[in-house]
Amino acid sequence: MSSFVSVANENGVAVVTIDNPPVNALSFHVRKPLHEALAALRDDPAASAIVIACAGRTFVAGADITEFGKPIQQPELRAIIALLETIAKPTVAAIHGTALGGGLELALGCHFRVADRDAKLGLPEVKLGLLPGGGGTVRLPRLVGAVKALGMIVSGTPISADEAKATGLVDAAFDGDLLVQAIRFANEMVERGEPFAPVRDRDDRLAGTDLAAFDAQRAELARKARGLEAPLACAEAVRNAITLPFDEALAAERQLFLKLVSGDQSRAQRYLFFAEREAAKIPGKDLRKRRIERVGIIGAGTMGGGIAMAFANGGLPVTLVETSEEALRRGLATIDKNYAVSVSRGSLTDAAKQNRLGLFKGSTDYADLADCDLIIEAVFEDMAVKKEVFGRLDAIAKPGAILATNTSYLDVNEIAASTSRPGDVLGMHFFSPANVMKLLEIVRAEKTAPDVLATVPDLARRIGKVAVVVGVCHGFVGNRMLAARGAENEALLLEGATPAQVDKAFTDFGWPMGPFQMGDLAGLDIGWRNRKARGQTAVIADTLCEQGHFGQKTGRGWYRYEAGAREPIADPDVAALIRAKAEELGIARRQIGADEIIERTLYPLVNEGATILEEGIAARASDIDVVWVNGYGFPIGKGGPMFWAGLEGAAKIVERLEHWHGRTGRAIFEPAPVLRKFAETGSWEGAGGAP
Repeated sequence: MSSFVSVANENGVAVVTIDNPPVNALSFHVRKPLHEALAALRDDPAASAIVIACAGRTFVAGADITEFGKPIQQPELRAIIALLETIAKPTVAAIHGTALGGGLELALGCHFRVADRDAKLGLPEVKLGLLPGGGGTVRLPRLVGAVKALGMIVSGTPISADEAKATGLVDAAFDGDLLVQAIRFANEMVERGEPFAPVRDRDDRLAGTDLAAFDAQRAELARKARGLEAPLACAEAVRNAITLPFDEALAAERQLFLKLVSGDQSRAQRYLFFAEREAAKIPGKDLRKRRIERVGIIGAGTMGGGIAMAFANGGLPVTLVETSEEALRRGLATIDKNYAVSVSRGSLTDAAKQNRLGLFKGSTDYADLADCDLIIEAVFEDMAVKKEVFGRLDAIAKPGAILATNTSYLDVNEIAASTSRPGDVLGMHFFSPANVMKLLEIVRAEKTAPDVLATVPDLARRIGKVAVVVGVCHGFVGNRMLAARGAENEALLLEGATPAQVDKAFTDFGWPMGPFQMGDLAGLDIGWRNRKARGQTAVIADTLCEQGHFGQKTGRGWYRYEAGAREPIADPDVAALIRAKAEELGIARRQIGADEIIERTLYPLVNEGATILEEGIAARASDIDVVWVNGYGFPIGKGGPMFWAGLEGAAKIVERLEHWHGRTGRAIFEPAPVLRKFAETGSWEGAGGAP
């Protein structure tokens, strides 16, 4: 055979082993020898059964994504599965690690599936804007039922081996040597001697499907899709498995797959898949990393507690320091409550909760941070306060400890200069709630040591974060661009839009919520404090804050909120305030459409991103997209602001920015040179630089 596929005969059981590190992807150089091996074994009298296994740390974890969009080289996966289904002798997939996407579809082509107890199985194609293209939407429902299959395929979330056994996806889950167990299982099937029906011929799990209940679940999934095409296509394909003959459903699945793979949404989601991996590639990655075995967090409030939970969730012990026993108890109680909510929802066991809580050590004494390898401050967003904290850390932190600030805006170089060890200092900007949000902006200060910068991205992955390295400027990448996106918000209101109209333009675009609803959720007082610190004003927002209307937490902000509710209600007092301010400023109000709202908010967002690239604050346009999709809710199906600029048309964006610059004279509408170049060349390549 080849170096990627080998065959061994174990006392009559043919073991076909795939060895294509790191994740045994089903590349052409795997598919071809695999197809040849199975064709030979089908008619080989020396083989009474066939076991398909994988070398390395995992079963096949999917297709080779780099082949998407290119001419298909035969044999493709569907041909291999079709061949498997012609084999009369028992075929067994031996699954360890993960069986994902095409890997699980390959396993579904076998008569039987056995799994290591720690294995995970799933069809995550929806996360790339696709549906399973190798028959997964048609075969999986025949094993687990249509409703369970719908949930698995539309969410893309893998399930455990035990759950797979309970639902019928796998026939046995084992501890110990999986290959030995799989061979034994195959021999047992040979001895049983029954006809072995391929999955395609098993219709009993579909016969009793309540189509009305299925359609109700499908409608709910459509509501949550927020404009994404792949979840709807997945649901349609699973429904076809119920209502159409197998081959017709299989053909329909293929047509849906081809439509998705050629569309902008899947192209955007595949782009983001690679962008996240590219963002992790930074100079110095091959340097020896610093060991991080205990983390210290200063501040047990909302942000500090969330950061502490993120590290505990990753299995790291945490020392949590507060200024008083009362504040510490309150912070630890909130952490306990958050874990209790996870237990009540079934996403965490009580034993796991207790294990995580056992990783916390609370203190009111900075000296207890002396044994920490990484210390992160999450205190009040004030430069004087931050510098005082770092001055204290300088005195007690052990040599080689990494010192990080969670600042959202402030100058990390100035903070680092307050210590005698600026090489140990960098920014780690988490997003709230920090135990949930995936993004981590790693802020490289002027004197941050290369091994420090190399250590933190690896640590971020350990705690489930998507890390992007950025440079020092006010607001870094995300918040700096957020300011540009929101610069026209009040002008739009004064000129005639309502908060609800602006928010609807955003949600219609695909955002989870608009800027005014988001402001109410975060708290209007946060922006108010930042404006006052910088000597800035916002005519309407400042007035609301002066009235004590901070958003959801006070029941009033841009909207009204009924007691305990989060649903925004239009506030006539806010509408009256906007009209009064417009009259006071002599602004004639008019009708404002959704197109204008997008042009005056999202076009400046792209423009500021281009300036950030020009200044080298971000290394790549794709890094900016990773920040905005993972931290700010930019619609994943549009790939992030810089990718979307290409879909929208950079020349159009430049032309409309020039229009609004001529009309308003405001600097945010002056097209950046890099954006003009992108409009000419169609590429961001060459822009940006090491932050």
